[in-house]
Amino acid sequence: MLVVDVRRLHDGPVLTQATLSPEDAARVGLDLSFAGPLAVDGRLQSTGEGEYFWHATVQGRLLAECRRCLERVPVTLEAEIRVLFSTDPDAADDPGVYPLAESASQVNLGQAVREELLLAAPAYVLCREDCAGLCPQCGADLNAGPCGCSDPA
Repeated sequence: MLVVDVRRLHDGPVLTQATLSPEDAARVGLDLSFAGPLAVDGRLQSTGEGEYFWHATVQGRLLAECRRCLERVPVTLEAEIRVLFSTDPDAADDPGVYPLAESASQVNLGQAVREELLLAAPAYVLCREDCAGLCPQCGADLNAGPCGCSDPA
């Protein structure tokens, strides 16, 4: 579960382990395609009055398009998350801090997972280093061989 009751943190750090299905709110609406569930494993701890530090890893498999031939390529995705949640209104302007309401009774870790997944996803993927790509004239996959188009002069 990616929501932690802050009262649990009075006794010490809380382990946060979850398996995120495709329907999980942390994944819904992301412009990413995953090959199966994502595993989240972390630890949330209080670092002061109204401040909570979360250190976690997210692991899974992403399906991305090769930037040259557009084939779908499975990519291992692993993101390390280190974020601070704070009720301090002065910390709200810090992009590295997730603001919480002063009266917050829970810490929702889902938004941090969403943002870290987007940051960890590779911008460009190749199916292989020597991918020949697509013919710029007819669009044929040149990995399968020559397409038959005449060479441009």
